[in-house]
Amino acid sequence: MKKLKLCKFILFMTVSCSAFAQNWERDFIVESPRENIYRLDAENLAKKINEGKKIALFYPVTVSDLLIPYQPLKTFFESDPNDPVRKVIYNLARVVSPFKSMDEVFGWLGVHEFPTQTQTETPNAIPVLSSHETTLPMGATLITTADGEALTFGCAACHTADLFGVKVLGLTNRFPRANEFFRQGQTYAPYINSFLFKDLLKTTEGERLMMARVKSVMKHVGTKKPVVLGLDTSLAQVALSLAKRDEDAYATRSDRSARNPRPNKLSKMVADSKPAVWWNVKHKNRWLSDGSIVSGNPVHTNFLWNEIGRGTDLKKLEGWMKDNHHQIEALTAAVFATKAPRYEKFFGAESLNLDKARAGQKHFVQSCQKCHGVYEKGWDLPEANSLTRTQLIQNVKVTYHKKTPVIDVGTDPGRYLGMKEFANDLNRLQISKNINTVVEPQKGYVPPPLDGIWSRWPYFHNNSVPNLCALLTVASARPAQYVAGPAADKKTDFDQDCVGYPVGDKTPEAWKKNEDFTYDTQKEGLSNSGHDVGIFIKEGKEIYTNEEKSE
Repeated sequence: MKKLKLCKFILFMTVSCSAFAQNWERDFIVESPRENIYRLDAENLAKKINEGKKIALFYPVTVSDLLIPYQPLKTFFESDPNDPVRKVIYNLARVVSPFKSMDEVFGWLGVHEFPTQTQTETPNAIPVLSSHETTLPMGATLITTADGEALTFGCAACHTADLFGVKVLGLTNRFPRANEFFRQGQTYAPYINSFLFKDLLKTTEGERLMMARVKSVMKHVGTKKPVVLGLDTSLAQVALSLAKRDEDAYATRSDRSARNPRPNKLSKMVADSKPAVWWNVKHKNRWLSDGSIVSGNPVHTNFLWNEIGRGTDLKKLEGWMKDNHHQIEALTAAVFATKAPRYEKFFGAESLNLDKARAGQKHFVQSCQKCHGVYEKGWDLPEANSLTRTQLIQNVKVTYHKKTPVIDVGTDPGRYLGMKEFANDLNRLQISKNINTVVEPQKGYVPPPLDGIWSRWPYFHNNSVPNLCALLTVASARPAQYVAGPAADKKTDFDQDCVGYPVGDKTPEAWKKNEDFTYDTQKEGLSNSGHDVGIFIKEGKEIYTNEEKSE
């Protein structure tokens, strides 16, 4: 009996340790960062992370209904612009395409090419892949179906960035247009007859059937163009897609609901936000920029939202999730294990003034630590005198809130208000109940952990602040407009003094040629207000000088 009790105790302790790491319950207390979410040994963790990275790069959901026949698409875009067949399709689709190849299409979509060699600057190395696997950019995925090759997009399309030539998995893509691909498809699909499509592009019968399914599924997809390039309309796409389905536990697709979608404020209301970085999730117990997902695995939720926005049958998705829980676990392990890119890997440790940085730490403790957490540096350690410069500037310990807070500091409310418009639709779904995902609209946003903040410019959930100098300035004096651009050249595309976009006279001239990259904070949803009063504004005045801000 005693042995049996001891065995039960050991079993309980084993289960409890595992459950502690992967606990998705509401208000679970995060005692320390959960970078090893399943508490695996080193060897198995490395294997799981590697598998998860591949899932991030190549979308795994084979029951997705919005799969584009790839070869006909490639044939179309790579044909002669003056080809009579291409002109006929242009006229049928009522569109004139500026693209002359699939490479140009992918470039416009903002997806990044795989690195051609090992990049030591990234903390999240890309797995070793075959030349065949790296034919398409990261996130662009070819799925082999019974009807032929199909194109879709996965996590890496929005969650991989090109940071001065280094591909960083888990960092926000600054200019994602993957959702725009589906929006464009919804616009043109009604004008494409699948049989004519087959005749003109010499497709197989399977590819014709695939195109017919796309056309049918698009009736249940609600899309919306972001108010500015760099933001994502996932909230609106999920809400408007659910509005085109029945109000039952599986959001059943019906012609009636597709023809008569329920009204939803997000058809006009702006709730755009940028995709979040992955390395912050290890510190949290609630998800999204507004903390509105109060329980459940965020990776489960990501698959659910993706597929609602792609018109997928939720009963089929439910089955896929049950059969592929190992893939979901692998992606979860990879996401929670991601790390922030290190500043000195790109600019050198000698580029940082240690005296100024130490002085800046005091300002941070005074104004920022309460919300954003405690960051112990190498220079805080007893053995600091024996450390290298690189070791001195490292975060040796990050202490974030045990329960993720939501705080209203006066920033643009559109994103958190948007959750009210479809939270009930999400919570009633059987699949949400199965995965214990609960959505509760909030008032405010999660003050994020700041590890790697230098790499995440522009700032705020809506990209309304170009750099940290502007962020530490009273809202009324922040730039009303700025021009965004790629992080290609460290000397011209990044302001090291202000940590972020160069503004005003420092803005590269090439950026100004494309109006898509102009950010106007006067537009709805793009306000740069807030995060000043009560933080570094006291009695109506800024408490820090420009010199202190630079520290």
